[in-house]
Amino acid sequence: MGTQQEYLPILMMLGAAVLIAALLLVLNSFVGRKVRTRRKLMPYESGMPLLDESRKRISIKFFIVAMIFILFDVDTAFFYPWAVILREGGATAFWGMMPFLVLLVLGDIYLWKKGAFDW
Repeated sequence: MGTQQEYLPILMMLGAAVLIAALLLVLNSFVGRKVRTRRKLMPYESGMPLLDESRKRISIKFFIVAMIFILFDVDTAFFYPWAVILREGGATAFWGMMPFLVLLVLGDIYLWKKGAFDW
């Protein structure tokens, strides 16, 4: 176990970060302009002002595309390190990845049958 002095630089850095953040917030409240117009208080998203009520129904296709993106993103995050260690790991690395690959293929088949890839 380390002594308390080993943690002193980390504590000092954390303290400096909190102090700078607090100083910037306080400085902003004194120096910053406080002009509050109706236009500035309106919700603003994606570079476009709102045209209608914000509580409207969103197409489920948006969420399906987002889930497919996450699925393929996670696949890439797992495949690259697996491919790097596959040569050294041999059969252990190969069979260790098979349950993940089976679930991935089953998920892709499910999405294909549901028509998620028909854009």
